[in-house]
Amino acid sequence: MPMNKPHIEFQRLDMTKGWETPKGYPTTIQEKILASDIDEARQMGSRTRLLRFAPGGYTTSPFVHDHWEEVFLLSGDLAVGSDQEGMGGESFEPPTYACRPPGAAHGPFSSKRGCLLYEIHYYDESGR
Repeated sequence: MPMNKPHIEFQRLDMTKGWETPKGYPTTIQEKILASDIDEARQMGSRTRLLRFAPGGYTTSPFVHDHWEEVFLLSGDLAVGSDQEGMGGESFEPPTYACRPPGAAHGPFSSKRGCLLYEIHYYDESGR
């Protein structure tokens, strides 16, 4: 699989800048892209990001995407399987990890105290 992410040596991250709400997400959820060469239209590449939920943040429907996703809960709490008002679901605390293949439905998610996730998204290009 060709990798075209930038070469980045250790550097301090400014955790106060560079956060944006991903398309289709509520404003209580923001991402900070660490490195990416992902091309979702061509189903190629990968992305590494931080994703944070503000306290009380939640999504309203399950996610399904066409790439692999690995998620590590770094801090806070995350409930999986919440309802459309962000209530219920199975709650997790760190250290918690998930690895999802393409097409796997997951969520909705909610966080009572807020949380920080480390995520890696990538396409399987082995058949190309």
